Amino acid sequence: MDGLRTLAELSDASDIPARTIRFYIARGLLAGPVKAGRGAVYTEEHLARLQKIKKLQGEGRMLAEIAHKLDVGQPPQAATPPAPWWQHVIQDDVMVWVRGDVSPWRMKQIRAAVYEMASRLREPESSSARRNSR
Repeated sequence: MDGLRTLAELSDASDIPARTIRFYIARGLLAGPVKAGRGAVYTEEHLARLQKIKKLQGEGRMLAEIAHKLDVGQPPQAATPPAPWWQHVIQDDVMVWVRGDVSPWRMKQIRAAVYEMASRLREPESSSARRNSR
């Protein structure tokens, strides 16, 4: 599969941090990976687009200008506002994602549930077995 790169390889080739590339994708300046998920891959078109963005930024252009300039001739897309998410890593194999724009009382409930789940998962196997046998 020639020309396919991981995010790290794309970052190295473009000399743009991976975090910035993700930001560009979220803002709609750059298309998402052709294969999403843990094994996400990017094409040469992604690299070419990043190089154009970098060049235009070097000229002092703002991201809104760059987006308009690069998308001339394409139908305008309705921009979906990004939604804030909180990531709670409970253990190596357990992760919980929670929308960050919920009300404070709801977030308090969610946080309590996450803490309870985390404490149960940290218990030794023998105490879990005893609790389940009751």
